[in-house]
Amino acid sequence: MCHQSVGLIQSVIEAAGIPTVSISLLREVTENVKPPRVLFVDRPLGFPLGYPGRKQVQREILRQALALLRKHPLPVWRNAAFEQRAE
Repeated sequence: MCHQSVGLIQSVIEAAGIPTVSISLLREVTENVKPPRVLFVDRPLGFPLGYPGRKQVQREILRQALALLRKHPLPVWRNAAFEQRAE
């Protein structure tokens, strides 16, 4: 439910002229609401930025998500690109 809610809220905020980006773990759910900008990450539910203490991975996911704010036209959907090491 959260993936749907965030995508819907994101669309309303974007309509008001404020750029948004979300990080999603469930692509199939997120695609149904068609948010303007989303970074899809392959992480377990509850850990969109990876496990605690993995600062390098967390920073890289945030960097990639924030970089989507400069992308046009909408929608902008990307898969996170980083080394998939065991956490």
